[in-house]
Order: sequence, then structure tokens, then C-alpha cells
Amino acid sequence: MSTRDYIEKDYYAALGVAKSATPPEIKKAYRALARDLHPDKKPGDAKAEARFKEVSEAYDVLSDDARRKEYDEARALFGSGYRPGGFQPGQGGPTFDMGDLFSAAGQGGAGGAGLGDLFGGLFSGSAGRSSGAGTPRRGQDLESEATLDFEEAVRGVTLPLRITSPGTCTTCRGSGARAGTSPHTCPTCGGAGLVTRNQGAFAFSEPCRDCRGTGRVVDEPCPDCLGTGVTNQTRTITVRIPAGVKDGQRIRLAGKGSPGSRGAPPGDLFVVVHVRPHSLFGRSGDNLTLTVPVTYAEATLGTSLTVPTLDGAVTLKVPAGTASGRRFRVKGRGASAKQRAGDLLVTVEVAVPQNLTAEAKRALEAYAAAQTEDPRPRITERVGGAPGYAAGGGGAGFATGGGGAGYAAGGGGPGFAAGGGGPGYAAGGGGA
Repeated sequence: MSTRDYIEKDYYAALGVAKSATPPEIKKAYRALARDLHPDKKPGDAKAEARFKEVSEAYDVLSDDARRKEYDEARALFGSGYRPGGFQPGQGGPTFDMGDLFSAAGQGGAGGAGLGDLFGGLFSGSAGRSSGAGTPRRGQDLESEATLDFEEAVRGVTLPLRITSPGTCTTCRGSGARAGTSPHTCPTCGGAGLVTRNQGAFAFSEPCRDCRGTGRVVDEPCPDCLGTGVTNQTRTITVRIPAGVKDGQRIRLAGKGSPGSRGAPPGDLFVVVHVRPHSLFGRSGDNLTLTVPVTYAEATLGTSLTVPTLDGAVTLKVPAGTASGRRFRVKGRGASAKQRAGDLLVTVEVAVPQNLTAEAKRALEAYAAAQTEDPRPRITERVGGAPGYAAGGGGAGFATGGGGAGYAAGGGGPGFAAGGGGPGYAAGGGGA
């Protein structure tokens, strides 16, 4: 990051956020812009690519608390119109180095040392005295997205990921100049990147406007990088997504970001995971959820169900008298977690048949007529009436026949009858 970047670039405006924006607000704005401007979404769009690079650079600074503080202090200083440089040798006074001043200030509080590195050369009488010049800088952190199938998220997966990030332009090798040409020393500042102007007893140093503080002038810019020496480059890396990731989770992959400068370590890659829904299973933390329909006879008499898991089928015993909506837990059949796997939570729901044969309807009506127990005594007490036990007219009842049991609902309602040992649609006998 050059001094010019801190002075002239408004990173808050680049992301469309206020200077007082919180880190979550900055992250949200960046993710929305990056998703819309990503080169994969707008291939061949040079303006979108340049804007994507601008947004990435802004987020790189504002997402880092230390760098954001440094940037804010630099902008505040230059925004006031203050351009101190110092007395120059031969002008009747000692050299006054603002870089030394900021470095000294940094000993009494956080952030000063960073400004010393940033402005050491800018405020000094000599451009070559910058304490931060050539300092190795850690690579930029990157963010990408990955969409996984439900089972991939539960089990973990290794997948290729295409990453686009700024890198040295391969056409001009970072010079910024068109092939066959090369940059030349700025005639205005003599390659220093700074110019000095006098105001009274002070000499003020500021970035050279002709070369924008780089000390070099490119007459014929490279058509690929437009003279910046940097282009967005796409590479494919293999990443391992751990088992048990959740939808929306942000995974940090250390060292998979942009390369560092001058031997500094690379940045990190943050992958935001999106999980496609499953046709059967749901997710509740580290537990998987499954809803299994059962017949009225199965819920009333009890049964054994064969239910699926992500690792094969298991047998689930449903005791007699199970109410619709009851939840059963199958331990260890959920999503993987750091300490232990989650569980499979199975909810049974009584399925109400929509189409009945005449025989099944008669069986249910007989069952309703024989009902002797009020299933809703508190409601009956509240309304001050007697429960309906007769078939038809909305009443309900219970009846037994032969060796099985069944129920009937009036008014065309659904029902089952069980006899012998299995559920059926006819009352009496021994099952249907």
C-alpha cells in the first residue's frame, strides 16, 4: 500500500459505507459488491474487473483494524490540508522529520508506529528515508463461496475452487508499460515521487502529481493492466471442507490467500459455504431431522419402522399409543462434530388417508359408534356440552371387533382398522 493510496483513495466510498460503519456492515457491503462484480459473473467486462479490484483493495484495508486505523489517521491528517515536510538543509534550520515525530508518538500509544512507517519518507527532507519502504507485507486475505450438497456438508468434501485475486501482470511483468516500451524516470520529481514547495519558513513535501508518487512515468500503458502493473488472475486450488459445516458458515483456510510481498507470508482464504437442501433430511445444529408418516393403527398399536440415515437404514420401535408429532432420537446418526457426532431426530406424524373405500368407511363408522372415552374432556367441560360418540355428524368413537382394533370418523372422515397382527381397512375378522 503506497502513501498515495492512503491519501487519494476513499475506501469507504468504494464500498458504499459510512466512515462510522461497523466491521459487519463493511463485510456485508463487500460481499454484495464482490458477488455482483466477480469476473466469473462478468467475464470480459474490463470496468467490472477494475471495480472488483478496487472493492477488494478497500476491503483489504478496512477489514483489518490496524490498517483501518492507520488509513483513517492518514486521511484525517491530509484532509485538513496539512502538508508538512520540514526545514531543508541549507535553508537556515535543522531538518524536521515528521516520520520521527510519529514514530516517537507511537511509543506512547498504539498506531503511532504505523504512521511513522507510512509517512517517514513523505515528511522527511529526503524521500529515501522512509522506514517503511520495501517492508515485507503479508498477502491479502481473499473470500470465495462454495455450494455443497447436503451430504457433502455433513461428511466433508475435497473440491477444486477457482480463486480470482490481484497479481503481477504477466503481459508487462509488472512494469505497467506496453510491450517494447518501458517506464522512465519522472522529470518533475526526478524519480523521488515527491515534490517540495516552500511556504514561509517551511518546506512542504507532497506526492508528485505527474507520476502520482511512483517516481515513474508510463507513456504507453499496458493494454491488459492499464498501466497499473497488476491484473486479476484466476487460479484453481484444492480445498478440504471439514465435515459438519453449516449453511452460511465461513471457513478459514490459512495461507491460501494472495502471496505476500518480499517474502512475507500469504494471506488467508475465507470460504462461505452454502448448502443445498435435502429431499428428506433437515438440519438442527449437529443433529439431522427426519419426519416419518405412520398410519393411525401403527401409532395406536405400536410398530417397528425402518428409517433411512445418511449411513444406511436403522430400525425404530414406535410404542403403542404414540401421539402424532412425537420425536425419537437415534444417537450418533447426525452430522459430524468436533467432540462427537450429532443425533438423528425422527418425528412421527399420523398420516390421514384422503380416499376411503366404502368398506373402510363402514368400519370407521362402526369404530366411532363404539367410542367410550372423551378425547377432549377439558374442551367438553369448557363448552358445557356432551361429546359426540355417534358416527356421522362429526362425532367420533372407538370400536373393537374380532381380534383387532380400529377407529372410525363420522362425516366421511378417514380411518384404519387393525386385526390379527397387522393394520387393515376392515374391522373384525383378523385384519384386512
